[in-house]
Amino acid sequence: MPGSLPFYQKHQRHYDRDYRSSETQALVSKYRASSRSSSGYPAHTCTSGGYPAHTCNSGYAPHICTGHGLTSARTSTSRGLTASSYSGLEQSSQLTKRAKATHLAVDREHHIIGYVVPIFRGSLEFAGGYSGVEDSRLKATSASMWGQDHFTSGLEMERSEVSSRKVTMRESAERISLSKTIYENEEHNKRMNKDSLMHAPEFVIKPRSHTVWENQSVRLHCTLSGWPNPHVVWYKNNVTIDPIAHPGKYKIEGSYSVHSLEIDRCDFDDTAQYHVSAMNAKGEQSAYASVVVKRFKGEMDTSAPSPRLGLVSEYGITFKTHIVDTFGVSFGREGETMSLGCTVIIQPNLERYQPGVEWYRDDVLLAPSKWHQMHWSGDRATLTLTHLNKEDEGLYTLRVTTKSGYETYSAYVFVRDADAEVEGAPGAPLDVRCLDANKDYVIVSWKQPAVDGGNSILGYFVDRCEVGTNHWIQCNDTPVKFARLPVTGLVEGRSYAFRVRAVNKSGMSHPSRTSEPVAAVDAADRARMRGTSAPVTGQIIVTEEEPAEGVVPGKPLELEVTEATKNYVVLSWKPPGERGHEGIMYYVEKCVSGTDSWQRVNTEIPVKSPRFALFDLAEGKSYSFRVRCCNSAGVGEPSPPTEATTVGDKLDVPAAPERVVATRNTDTSVVVSWEKSRHAKDLVGYYIETSVVGSDTWEPCNNKPVPGSRFVCHGLVTGETYVFKVRAVNAAGISVSSQESEPVLVKAAIASPAPPFGISVLECVRDSMVLGWKQPAFVGGSDITGYFVDYREVIDGLEGQWHEANIQSVSDRAYRVCDLKENKKYQFQVRAANMAGVGIPSLPSNTFICEEWTIAVPGPPHDLQVTEVRSSSLVLLWKPPVYQGRDAVNGFYVDIKEAGASEEAWRGINKKATNSKFIKIENLQEGEKYVFRVRAQNNAGVGNASEVTEPTLAETKAGTKEIMVDVDDDGVISLNFECSAMSAESKFVWSKNYEEISDTERIAVETKGSKAKASFLAPGEEDVGIYSCSVTHTDGASASYDLTAEELKKLLETSHDHKFPIIPLKSELAVELQEKGRVRFWLQAEKISANGKVDYVFNDNSLSAGEKYKMNFDKNTGVIEMIMESLTPQDEGTFTFQLQDGKATNQSSLVLIGDVFKALQKESEFQMKEWVRKQGPHFVEYLGFEVTPECCVILKCKVGNIKKDTVALWQKDGQEIKSDQQLSFTEGVLKLEIAQISKKDAGVYNIVLKDDRGKDTSTLNLTDQGFRDMMNEVFSVIANSSTALKITSTEEGIRLYTFVSYYNDLLQVTWHCKDSAISFSDRIKSGVVGEQLWLQIKEPTEKDTGKYAIEFNDGKGGLRRTVELSGQAFDDAVAEFKRLKAAAIAERNRARVKGGLPDVVTIQEGKDLNLTCNISGDPVPEVTWLKNEREIVSDDHLLLKFESGKFASFIITKVNSDDSGKYSILVKNKFGTESGEFTLQVTQGPVDLGVTSYLTDKDGNVMVGPNTTPPKKRTPATAGTKQKPSDSPVPKTPPPGKQVDGRENVEQVKETGKTVTEDTAETPPAPTATGTTPATPQHPDAELCAGAASPSGSPEETTAQ
Repeated sequence: MPGSLPFYQKHQRHYDRDYRSSETQALVSKYRASSRSSSGYPAHTCTSGGYPAHTCNSGYAPHICTGHGLTSARTSTSRGLTASSYSGLEQSSQLTKRAKATHLAVDREHHIIGYVVPIFRGSLEFAGGYSGVEDSRLKATSASMWGQDHFTSGLEMERSEVSSRKVTMRESAERISLSKTIYENEEHNKRMNKDSLMHAPEFVIKPRSHTVWENQSVRLHCTLSGWPNPHVVWYKNNVTIDPIAHPGKYKIEGSYSVHSLEIDRCDFDDTAQYHVSAMNAKGEQSAYASVVVKRFKGEMDTSAPSPRLGLVSEYGITFKTHIVDTFGVSFGREGETMSLGCTVIIQPNLERYQPGVEWYRDDVLLAPSKWHQMHWSGDRATLTLTHLNKEDEGLYTLRVTTKSGYETYSAYVFVRDADAEVEGAPGAPLDVRCLDANKDYVIVSWKQPAVDGGNSILGYFVDRCEVGTNHWIQCNDTPVKFARLPVTGLVEGRSYAFRVRAVNKSGMSHPSRTSEPVAAVDAADRARMRGTSAPVTGQIIVTEEEPAEGVVPGKPLELEVTEATKNYVVLSWKPPGERGHEGIMYYVEKCVSGTDSWQRVNTEIPVKSPRFALFDLAEGKSYSFRVRCCNSAGVGEPSPPTEATTVGDKLDVPAAPERVVATRNTDTSVVVSWEKSRHAKDLVGYYIETSVVGSDTWEPCNNKPVPGSRFVCHGLVTGETYVFKVRAVNAAGISVSSQESEPVLVKAAIASPAPPFGISVLECVRDSMVLGWKQPAFVGGSDITGYFVDYREVIDGLEGQWHEANIQSVSDRAYRVCDLKENKKYQFQVRAANMAGVGIPSLPSNTFICEEWTIAVPGPPHDLQVTEVRSSSLVLLWKPPVYQGRDAVNGFYVDIKEAGASEEAWRGINKKATNSKFIKIENLQEGEKYVFRVRAQNNAGVGNASEVTEPTLAETKAGTKEIMVDVDDDGVISLNFECSAMSAESKFVWSKNYEEISDTERIAVETKGSKAKASFLAPGEEDVGIYSCSVTHTDGASASYDLTAEELKKLLETSHDHKFPIIPLKSELAVELQEKGRVRFWLQAEKISANGKVDYVFNDNSLSAGEKYKMNFDKNTGVIEMIMESLTPQDEGTFTFQLQDGKATNQSSLVLIGDVFKALQKESEFQMKEWVRKQGPHFVEYLGFEVTPECCVILKCKVGNIKKDTVALWQKDGQEIKSDQQLSFTEGVLKLEIAQISKKDAGVYNIVLKDDRGKDTSTLNLTDQGFRDMMNEVFSVIANSSTALKITSTEEGIRLYTFVSYYNDLLQVTWHCKDSAISFSDRIKSGVVGEQLWLQIKEPTEKDTGKYAIEFNDGKGGLRRTVELSGQAFDDAVAEFKRLKAAAIAERNRARVKGGLPDVVTIQEGKDLNLTCNISGDPVPEVTWLKNEREIVSDDHLLLKFESGKFASFIITKVNSDDSGKYSILVKNKFGTESGEFTLQVTQGPVDLGVTSYLTDKDGNVMVGPNTTPPKKRTPATAGTKQKPSDSPVPKTPPPGKQVDGRENVEQVKETGKTVTEDTAETPPAPTATGTTPATPQHPDAELCAGAASPSGSPEETTAQ
């Protein structure tokens, strides 16, 4: 309600009552719109006393007549009354636009006969418009009157038929326009001449007295004149009437010189003398009127007038409108999108009911466009500003209209400049408009921006764009400083849009918002293009006159220069009175002052509109101008010339405003007022700037000029001090800044509080009632000092007079009203008071009956308060019920529900009644609104619930802080609370268990700025409780702290420590050795001040700094140290550091005696020696070893402080290691590599570094345990290189094996089966072949299944490789074993020829040949000899023998040439067949040289023999080389040979000519030639072969002679 506003908002334009209930402005806008949209002569409304309003249809301007009867109203109509505010026939003159509208009613002779009451001022019941019946009746009446006046005779009728009705109406309209122009010209001249304008107030129409019935409303009107505009005050019985103090009772309005006082629902107290006082600088005038209120006894006379305010409720429904969830003062930036919205609640809620929703900016109704989008969803109105520009800045108002009235809400929107593309560039111009558009030119105007970027604006560029294209063309080559520019070069008939850019030395601004499109046509053509219009009568009036030939037009009238700048001159005039009925055109002529030479300006094309702009005039010269009219009849006489006009800017930059005053408003805004600029012409408005005191940075408060002399600057920081200055703006530029205002601190001004609410009855007896109420939502910025209660009796629905219940104010929100009458009905109202005064009363309460309560249960609790609101919790406080019931109250129940939920959603907080008058409610949902109520109980039951609290939002506000407990250095325990949102009037209120603390003997409260402290003077058990602190005049800033007994005990301990403080230590006294064996004693304190000191004590004797002791005390880090160069036996004892810092002390001791001291002394001496050692070449890291992945051992050490001539010598067991042992010395590291380590490498290794500075020695003992440790490292590397344990089969059984990268003979491995070590036997054996470690299981059985593992022993824990020999793996291995075993048996027992036969035998004819070869096989093979592939048998010449199943002999006696040929032996048994062959060559050679015998080894290689050199023995393939093991070992197979029947492999060895076999042959008896005795074999496994060497000595042939 308007009455609830604080006084500091009463006179703000943002919050004025006239604005907040902007019925006037809205209806004025509608009225103007309807006036502009109607041509012809709209109807007018006449109001007569005692009669309802009626509508008249005449040919004159609309007006509202005030008379005493219908007759007078009609008479005034027939006389042709006109209102000077009529705007239906507007002229294209600047005077018309500047003249202020008036509401005087004048007759044709221009005598003032009354005043006009605008149609929007009266009740809409009286101005409801035209109905169809009324319209017809009025038309008939008007026609009848017209007929009586003009058609009384036939001659007159004939003359009327000849005369055009259009001419008559045109003449009448011209007379009205002429009278209006005269009056407006007078008003304009008064404005132009302030001295002649200023006069004392004068009542044109005085208020008249009224007699009304009780509960009716009355309105007193008056019309004033005077300049400056007088200040109007209404009085009742010489007491000023304050509408704010009586909300809804009085309504004062004033606009357009018409002022009114409305008194709502008059009662007897309103009978009084009222007078209105008007005062300005020239004087004061008053007018009086009386109001008499009568009470009607009996039935109400329905014929009595009953004017009603506001709109009429239809169908018996009264709507109540509430606007909630409103938008606040908003800030945006150019280019952004902003939405403003409000939720509208209309009761009752009718489906499909559509209220009127309108949006206004600065009192101007907004229509949907590309810039503004309106949306109504049924309960929420939204206005979206799609693309913010500075034109969008202003006061926005939402108006919601129903059939019962309307509600409005307003807030200001500020639009800041967008970020400039170039730093330092100015802001964009705004409000670009097009004026005086003609065929080829248009005048573009704009407003200068508030921000110049720090540099003065050099000028402006205007761009144009033809509608329908996106091509912008710059209109001016050089920037113009004047905020208007005529743009030429337009194409007639086309439409254009314009924009403007500002420029300074830094760069160009963003372009302004595009203007509305304008057509390049003549003004007269533009008016004609608008077409004819239909007035409210529905008749179409054609204003075009019929042509009349032969009339030359007269002289144009009132020619004047309306605007003159250095770039152009604008002329305006009025059409001549004598012009005939034909359209006329004009020629403009100019003449340089001082000459008589007139030059026609528009020779080619005459103009049709009475306005013309001249360009290309010489700046500084003086010109006179005149105009001629022309039509088809000719060119008329010229008009009188104008006064000499000098080309140049006539409009000056306005002077700076004066007397800038800034006053407090709210906690984020300040009201700035100023005295308007003196002698300012065409003032556009003002810009306000602000700066924080102490800074030189000025920021604009508004980016759109404000027309008044008062503005509310929003968006300021609470608690900051600001100064303000103002600049005036017109088209010529922006004035210099005004003087700075006095500094003002931003904080809310003090106002009287808003009314309390929620009045309820807490107890009722026969003659008194106890009332309770809720604190006002707005306290006015000052503490409420008390409340006043009024009451009145209600009899049969009629309210009586209000009576004061208390003379003295009451501080509690509950009061007992006494001296009431039993069983009578009463209403109550409550007013709150503070330093600013007593606020307006609350709304009357519900009607209560004063009758004694006799119920047994208690009454409702009251004064519910919500505090300590957080996102998930809050605290609810209440007071117990005044009415206890039959028994005392013994508990309370608290209920909760969501704010928007139904009544069924109430649920209890506590299942068990609480005896406290407060409760902490937890587990709330963040962002949800809740309401609460409390019920009291006694032994009789639970009473009624209290009034429901206001909805509370569960959220933690920004900046919320909690109470912190602290113990200071003196041991004082305190609770501390800080609030950052305090105002100057805010106070901290401390409570214990939510009752204000009054015992100052136990707690001392101290406040400094935004911090408060509650200190315990003598803390004890009685101080246990919940302590809370709240801050007044804030948005509920509060917090609490639960001080439990356990917490208090801890605090008391801390307090004791603070009273008797000990310097805390990070570390106790310790000792450490430094370089050169120096001894450092040190400790570190956690914190010590600059005043701290230390005493150093040894065996109770103080130490001081000197050669032996060096002390250090770093107070920043708290490190205290004492350094001794060395320790002597006299230093054995106790060292102590004693610390003192103020009253805090501490000490720390270190005892160094006995073995501890000796060990420290020894270590100190060692460190000294080490330092000496490191002065020459020395070992940084002593000699050690490492094992490479290749199992090589590297001995290495790291050395330092070496130079080029430093020598390193390696020694083993005292012997120098030779240089070929891969000695290296790189990057300070010495290395010695030992490959294939073995026991012979064990020993003591030394390395000596030496040069001229000294030497250093490092020793590594690799004997005994040292060697074992090294080998364990080798074994570990070998173990880690082992492959996974695998399974294979041989002819003997199953073999498990793994490979290692390197095998060492010292490596120890253990084989396991089923986690037990294997006991080896003939059946189970293990071994090593190369790098393969294997386990052989002969003849495996099922008992051999299980998990097998090989464990490598490395002295640390070893490494195991496992394999599972069971299941399918075992079965597959056994099957493979059996297959290989069978194959081996077959291979061993098959028939074989094992050697003894050469490839070629050459023998002389006549000699004996004896060849013997070994035969093997089981069973004994069959032997067959062949010659040239034919079997031969034994005879006397050729003897074939087979002895002992092993030796086959071939003997030829007396060889002859027929014996030559190819011989072969074939042996065969069941396991296979094999053959051997040789070639016999018989020659006739020299004498017998004897028999040559050959010895062969088991493989058949010739080893030794007479008369020949033994051939080179064949070397096995694996001899002398190390072969890489394979994952699949090949079991031993029979020796290679020739494959016979698939069972024998034989390989021919060409080098020896022998058949190489693997098995050892038994030695047969040596056969000889010619019966010689064989030689004794020289090798156990050798066999004897006979033959002679070939002449060439080739081992491929055997020759016997």
